[in-house]
Amino acid sequence: MIRKSLLASVSLLLVTACTTTEVTPITPKDFIAARPLEDLSEHPVQIVETTVPLPLPGQMKKIGPQAPSKKKITPEQAIKEGRQHALIEPSVDGYVNAIQIYPYTEGALYRLYASPGQISDIALQVGEELVSVSAGDTVRWVVGDTLSGSGSTSRAHVLVKPISADIRTNLMIATNKRTYHLELESVSSGYMAALSWRYPKDAFAELTTKNDRAHARAANSIESGLTLEDLNFDYKLTGQSPPWKPVRVFDDGAQVFIQMPENIKTSDMPPLFVVGQSGDAELVNYRIKNNYYIVDRLFRAAELRLGTKRQTIVRIERVKARTGLAALFGS
Repeated sequence: MIRKSLLASVSLLLVTACTTTEVTPITPKDFIAARPLEDLSEHPVQIVETTVPLPLPGQMKKIGPQAPSKKKITPEQAIKEGRQHALIEPSVDGYVNAIQIYPYTEGALYRLYASPGQISDIALQVGEELVSVSAGDTVRWVVGDTLSGSGSTSRAHVLVKPISADIRTNLMIATNKRTYHLELESVSSGYMAALSWRYPKDAFAELTTKNDRAHARAANSIESGLTLEDLNFDYKLTGQSPPWKPVRVFDDGAQVFIQMPENIKTSDMPPLFVVGQSGDAELVNYRIKNNYYIVDRLFRAAELRLGTKRQTIVRIERVKARTGLAALFGS
């Protein structure tokens, strides 16, 4: 009896909760339109370059006490060991779908496992032009080439197929950009449908070019939004003449722009101090964009100072509020 009463009470509470809960309707005004994020690909990024060319994994030397000198080996043994150390085998992590993607390193040997009755595709870089293909065994290995895509998306492919299992040969592919060396092995247990390469050196060069374009756009954007007639160039520079001495100083009536030499490094950028009414120097808020100091206020005088005990000082003084072309050409 008690159990039935307890169940009835719980049921009543659930029904009451369901009937008293109000659902707030969603209206169109509750929605906020999504805005695209800023395209960060247009901004420069920091590039950290490692020593190139890097040795292949099998050619790296151990760090520590030098091992005792080994006995001399025959040329045949040297060739065998060098070939084994330069050989790069396929790995599970290197697969993207059915394509084994190797990191391209000049002088490396890349393994390709093929099977009788199956075609293995060797895909080159997009836009790379095939010059020649040479195989060691052209009797038991069928080698051909073809193209996919067109125009800028054209891609060369080298196709290989063994006529029997348990045979080996090597393959050399020459293009207008580089050479590839492959070790082909025919097995009956399985085969590689396709292989390709990624090119760290090309990616680094592309990133460097992209950074240069981003820096150029940023440098131009400072002056592109300014009207020459509204600028005041009537500033004079006095003091010492260090390598980082400003090239030009001007303002647009609200901001002061201090243009530094193009080859200045970030580490060489001296701090800027504004000279107050009492003649004391005080730090001012400013930002650096490429080789420009941008000060969000006008000043009568300021100083760029570098050093501690023996400071190098360049003084910037605003002569008078002349504007536009008259100030630029000194009329």
